Amino acid sequence: MPEVTMSSKNQIVVPRGAREALRLKPGSKLEVLVQGDSLVVMRVPRNPARALAGSLRGTYPSGYLVRERESW
Repeated sequence: MPEVTMSSKNQIVVPRGAREALRLKPGSKLEVLVQGDSLVVMRVPRNPARALAGSLRGTYPSGYLVRERESW
């Protein structure tokens, strides 16, 4: 796991392997989350709706949503 050092301007360099794996380019947007004593950096999807598409598939039992809609 590569180690990075924070500069005097509070900046870090994302290691080349991570940039290539996430296909980061200059100007790419990143989210930074603090979880306990850890820092998590994630790429912001270019199209958030597309990134979430299908993420709830299989969440409900077969026919559940149809029955719920019909009960209204």
